[in-house]
Amino acid sequence: MKNGEKALVRAPASSFFDGFELTHVDVGEVVMRVRRGGAGPPVLLLHGHPQTHVMWHAVAPQLAAQFTVVAADLRGYGESTAPAAAADHSQASKRAMAGDLVRLMSIFGFDRFAVAGHDRGGRVAYRLALDHPAAVTRLAVLDIVPTIEAWERADRARLLDYWHWAFLAQPEPLPERLRAGDPDAYYFRSNRSRFDPRALDDYLRAVYRADVRHAMCEDYRAGASIDVEIDAFDRAAGTKIACPIHALWSRTDLGRWHDVLAVWRRWAEDPETVSGRELDVGHYLAEEAPDAVAEELAAFFASP
Repeated sequence: MKNGEKALVRAPASSFFDGFELTHVDVGEVVMRVRRGGAGPPVLLLHGHPQTHVMWHAVAPQLAAQFTVVAADLRGYGESTAPAAAADHSQASKRAMAGDLVRLMSIFGFDRFAVAGHDRGGRVAYRLALDHPAAVTRLAVLDIVPTIEAWERADRARLLDYWHWAFLAQPEPLPERLRAGDPDAYYFRSNRSRFDPRALDDYLRAVYRADVRHAMCEDYRAGASIDVEIDAFDRAAGTKIACPIHALWSRTDLGRWHDVLAVWRRWAEDPETVSGRELDVGHYLAEEAPDAVAEELAAFFASP
């Protein structure tokens, strides 16, 4: 095996997405691993770092009772491919990732859809709403504020808490090399009980691949550069999110640092359409409180 990689024999994560079809879809620049299930209005679910679409395993089946649910690995994550890195990291920008997903949903026949994103996926989700307002009907964001807002408030205490933002954004190959020795210990060193063992298996299969670790670094490099620049341009231009926004956040994570609803209201065309609440769990909302997340999302997406 290559340095930092080891053979893992794991149970297939597909066994617990009952009723969902697992496919790989060519969307142009990349091929995406996707699950689709249910019936009704379309809902797109986007995962965070260092996870895959499998993080939605306890939420997606509940939503599928009312909606057609599509959950995809972001480019470079899980089993989705990624293009070669560009000097400005634009291939890993949330704008590029949002473009993948508009094409994916169009392939499935959905020109308009609701979207929910957690962590890095939340950043792709709000960029989708800003760049493709005609496509996004409703936006749900889990445990994030816009990228530029997070960086601008990065004081000493927050940087110590979010130290990986700066570490993973360092130039290649430093963070890639430092994580290669034991990716398991780096990514999942605390409270592994939060994750269903089958989901954790899927995450581990991904983080033991050098190409995935590199793509995740590129995601964070984009998040410290081109993503901030794009956010700054939109803010200066007065571009705002046209659809209703629902924010959910962790009391012990994002809730420690931000007045979350106040931040999102500044990014909404109509602040009155911004709703949400704090959950008394950690950062991994969909896995720590799946029933509450499913209930919140279902009610929000079903609203007229």
